[in-house]
Amino acid sequence: MNPLLDFGYQALPMRVVMGPRALDRLAEEIDRAGLKRVMVLCSPGRRELAETVAGLIGARVADIHAHARMHVPAESAAEARRRAAEVNADGCVAVGGGSAIGLGKIVALRYGLPIIAVPTTYAGSEMTPVWGLTENGVKRTGRDPRVLPVSVLYDPALTVALPTAVSVTSGMNAIAHAVEALYAPDASPIIDLMAEEGVRALAAALPDVVADGADLDARARAQYGAWLCGACLGATTMSLHHKLCHALGGTLDLPHAQTHTVVLPHALAYNQDMAPKAVSALGRALGTPADPATYLWDLAGRLGAPRSLRELGMAESDIDRIVQVALANPYANPREVTADGISRLLRAAWSGQPPTS
Repeated sequence: MNPLLDFGYQALPMRVVMGPRALDRLAEEIDRAGLKRVMVLCSPGRRELAETVAGLIGARVADIHAHARMHVPAESAAEARRRAAEVNADGCVAVGGGSAIGLGKIVALRYGLPIIAVPTTYAGSEMTPVWGLTENGVKRTGRDPRVLPVSVLYDPALTVALPTAVSVTSGMNAIAHAVEALYAPDASPIIDLMAEEGVRALAAALPDVVADGADLDARARAQYGAWLCGACLGATTMSLHHKLCHALGGTLDLPHAQTHTVVLPHALAYNQDMAPKAVSALGRALGTPADPATYLWDLAGRLGAPRSLRELGMAESDIDRIVQVALANPYANPREVTADGISRLLRAAWSGQPPTS
């Protein structure tokens, strides 16, 4: 029997609304979910957008909570949970990137409040049942169907205000989801199709976004790719790349998308000799032959993205500490994960060297 036809695939129960003026359908999605009092979640810098959203849904708003923070610190999550209880919210509308959506997930996990996500970046967290919480310098993650948004609204106009530099790193973050899905232990032909198409769409759209940040067609294509890559993240088990980024983010509080951008080519180079099927798919998506890791490193450079952990604020002396955190819990990966291997990977990523296997 064809081994490609021996797999499992779990479709995630959610709605996706994509296209120009998708935000105008938010009230409809809230009503469809049967919600009456929603708490609008956002980061402090997205307060104005949250107020616009509140104006669209009127009496359905119980509160605006503009305190989402990167990596979802435990104290921030506790504050949001308390506020949700105080205003008697029966659901959340998370507006923004991974910080807002991640905070909504922790509220959902604690109180079972449904989430409607309105992403303004390409991070992809909105497409997954994965939650993350940082406590005492350690980022814990888990999976729970309660944290999966019931609806996601993708409106390209909401990403136009996203600075070019953030657009690039957010898009590279999304590409990382698809890359690891291609060699995940629970991959499937369905995920392979979505991952390849997601990488193709984002890699083509990001240069156009950099050329003209107001290009709605480019923004829409980037959102489409991010949606597919996020769905891959939600349906498969991530490997070395994501484990390293969680260690770097939770332990050192490095910026999320920028860290993914720097680490991705190096983690892929570490694995690609042991993942020929993934390399072939990435080659088709990127239009490059046998070395997609170097292509992604070059792409990040062409788009003006950071390419070293040093420029993100990591000290060289932190490398050994991150190696130990990454090795603390076993996980599936195409190539054996060793202290020496991770150390060499991190040293190259820290210094900004081109990726090598």
